Amino acid sequence: MREFDLVVIGAGPGGYVAAIRAAQLGLKVACVEERATLGGTCLNVGCIPSKALLSSSEHWAELKHLAQHGISVGEAGFDLGAMMARKDKVVGDLTKGIAHLFKKNGVEWLAGRGTIPAPGKVQVGDETVAAKDILIATGSDPAGLPDVTIDEEVVLTSTGALALPKVPEHLVVIGAGVIGLELGQVWARLGAKVTVVEYLDRILPGADGEIAKTAQRLLQRQGLAFQLGRKASVQRTGDKAKVTLERRDTGAVETLEADAVLVAIGRRPRTAGLGLEALGLALDPRGFIAVDGQFRTSVPGILAIGDVVPGPMLAHKAEEDGVAAVEALAGHAHPAPDYALVPGVVYTAPEIASLGATEEVLKEAGTAHVVGKFQFIASGRARAMAATDGLVKVLGDAETGRILGAHVLGRNAGELIQELVLAMARGATLADVAATSHAHPGMGEAVKEACLAALGKPLHM
Repeated sequence: MREFDLVVIGAGPGGYVAAIRAAQLGLKVACVEERATLGGTCLNVGCIPSKALLSSSEHWAELKHLAQHGISVGEAGFDLGAMMARKDKVVGDLTKGIAHLFKKNGVEWLAGRGTIPAPGKVQVGDETVAAKDILIATGSDPAGLPDVTIDEEVVLTSTGALALPKVPEHLVVIGAGVIGLELGQVWARLGAKVTVVEYLDRILPGADGEIAKTAQRLLQRQGLAFQLGRKASVQRTGDKAKVTLERRDTGAVETLEADAVLVAIGRRPRTAGLGLEALGLALDPRGFIAVDGQFRTSVPGILAIGDVVPGPMLAHKAEEDGVAAVEALAGHAHPAPDYALVPGVVYTAPEIASLGATEEVLKEAGTAHVVGKFQFIASGRARAMAATDGLVKVLGDAETGRILGAHVLGRNAGELIQELVLAMARGATLADVAATSHAHPGMGEAVKEACLAALGKPLHM
């Protein structure tokens, strides 16, 4: 029986990063992955392919606006097959890159589905290997609707929505979260009628209310229709689907006919089939694996990270978990990640980035706070790029000026939020950010201006 210091089950962003870091720390490491390629959901059927299609479809959508830049083009068209092929190549190149990193760092890939028959043992196919420690990093699966059968032809998860062979005439998206909005925008740009259905009375649950409301208005302007406060059920009828919507307030019912339905109501931890029940490993009421500050489970020698443990279900959060877990395992001091400092980004156009507390949370908690906002329409750089939609919003402690939350809606919001991630991580104040020089003309000036506004010292508004 082969022996390893650490066996990681799952080669997504959390698992492969943990495996590489553990090997760098001198451990003998194997990583179990049942897919034919490394990278997990994120690289294969999630973050990366969706961003590739968002980029391709955005280039197509931009053709409509070139005239304002003095650019005229002849008759244009797009090749969906070529677009999908480019997406697949991007995915392939990155997954091969992880295989190269495994080889470079001495991580052994055990191909197949992993189970844990007993503490210190991992079975992969016909082989059982010994491990001083086991790290569960199996990620998550799409959550389903009761009595709705996913066939990945008409009724889809995000996996099927990333590989449609043709543009549907009418796509109904159930769920107005990150996945629903991103993929809804892709297909709307390519010509589909898109209706987004949400059980709650707003899009982007958990996001700052003002930002979410503004984002909805901008997305509606781009052609997405929203049905909020609706309970949905789906029935496939031949090559189409019937979507029944029930209003939560009145009980009124209506039906929609769709060529495709994307069920995007969230994700659930992927723990089935690992053998956790027989091990007596504790799960919380929502099915997440309970862990301590060093990601140790209730069973000695077994750790867990990423989407299978509580916290934001985000690839970069999983990476931070993985590094923290293996560094602690190797005897290196490493503080547990602070999930309040993990940014969330929706890669629609405009992008939506959030960090820390929302204004609603602060009001509900009775926290005395100040608010600073700066609209991109007042930014010279944004006007020059024709990217004036959106704003930067910062929230600070009314007494100390410490930054409590930040929310950006606009071009490159996912990059702009990083300055504020660092500021919050280092305990910086609104005044600290406002006092730093920001290149002109740049979109980052909006961050400085929002902080100035919160301090009552606005310059360009």
